[in-house]
Amino acid sequence: MHQKEITHRDLKPENLLCEKTDDDEISIKLTDFGFATNFKSGEKLTLSLGSPLYMAPELCAETEYDEKVDVWSSGVILYILITGLPPFIGKSKD
Repeated sequence: MHQKEITHRDLKPENLLCEKTDDDEISIKLTDFGFATNFKSGEKLTLSLGSPLYMAPELCAETEYDEKVDVWSSGVILYILITGLPPFIGKSKD
């Protein structure tokens, strides 16, 4: 996706589909590209959106960011899959 200069900006478990293939492999597919956008390498994006639990710090702080926010979200998803808990727990949504 990033090689095609597309950033999803809302990666979360609800947007991942798993499919068993004919050769007993698992294929993971992304859905809900409503917040996705094209980007140019080296240029920054500014529109802050996404699901708060999975948002990179740059998005939460409403500063400039790049496609690597998807990598952050992937890490949060992986952490939750391994531990069963979110990596950051706050007293409020803020």
